Amino acid sequence: MSSTPSPPHGQLHAVHVLGETGRAHVASVAGGLAARGVQVTVCGPGAAEERYGFAAAGARFAPVEITRRSVPRADAAVVTALRAACAGADVVHAHGLRAGLLATVALGGRRTPLVVTWHGAVFAEGARKPLLRLLERRVARAASVVLGASSDLVDRARAVGARDARLAPIGVPLPPRTAATPEAVAEAERRRQKARDEFGAGERPLLLAVGRLEPHKGYDRLLDAAHGWTRLHPQPLLVVAGEGSLRPELQERIDTERLPVLLLGLRDDVPELLAAADAVVLPSRWEARSVIAQEALHAGVPLVATNVGGTPELVGDAAELVPYGDPKRLADTVVRLLGDPARRAELAAAGPAQAGTWPTEDDTVAQVLSIYDELSSR
Repeated sequence: MSSTPSPPHGQLHAVHVLGETGRAHVASVAGGLAARGVQVTVCGPGAAEERYGFAAAGARFAPVEITRRSVPRADAAVVTALRAACAGADVVHAHGLRAGLLATVALGGRRTPLVVTWHGAVFAEGARKPLLRLLERRVARAASVVLGASSDLVDRARAVGARDARLAPIGVPLPPRTAATPEAVAEAERRRQKARDEFGAGERPLLLAVGRLEPHKGYDRLLDAAHGWTRLHPQPLLVVAGEGSLRPELQERIDTERLPVLLLGLRDDVPELLAAADAVVLPSRWEARSVIAQEALHAGVPLVATNVGGTPELVGDAAELVPYGDPKRLADTVVRLLGDPARRAELAAAGPAQAGTWPTEDDTVAQVLSIYDELSSR
């Protein structure tokens, strides 16, 4: 059962199809579109509604359990539900490959325009790789418009046959910067010390990584790099916020190799963790527009990231970039940064300046609405 009434006749009706990716983005866009008079339906897993509150933002929410992996019987039920939810829609907007594929099937035989946002690259090895490439091609060619969160995703969409592929950098909600009053400075220091005390960091440098514990996030290389700063005194402590399939393997390595690393699991206090950190490390194999990179620069926390995907165009000169898969270079860069207060201060000032060049949430909503108007008027 949906959580709000169906849209009245005459208003633009946009249906968002949501799988595992882009949930925070959809929550932001749904609220912005609703505020502009668009009737928005979000179809996605119930857990996403519980966390992001699409209905509270003004959207109609239809629970549809889109999972990461295909299960024929479950997929058939999803397609049926999507076909009903999309009836009468002016535009359907899917997020990610799985959601895009299911939306493509659900819209079969209809002339409803389909927009698909590619938030990230598709990673597959072995026998699954050719299949996923075929699915990627099918979705790209079925879409009226493919939106890529980074330039390389736009290039990829065009290479696999997208009729219309456009860059659509995603603005993420960021906490407002507060005035540096004595009271605010004292409160920030109190929160910083509280977070550091949780981990027993003391006077040790605190490094932060945030993201799912999955192969393409590069945590195996990050643990390799951690060996490179164990010789420092005091020894830096790396804390990792996130959960995923690699947790048992990573924890075993941390225990066996006696690495100064804590796996924190899922956290909902990333701003507090950022306030406590001396630097953020992003070791990914690929990123489009990493949320933690944006949060770090906005907060003025020095960032060391791999030079991959959309990261260079996102951070500009406001971060230290290293090649992916080179743990020695990553470790050396972290060690050098920790030993150079002037460089850390330079990055702390450059981060917010770079963040000021990014599209805002309003910019993102305006671009999406412009595309919807264009497609619905064809």
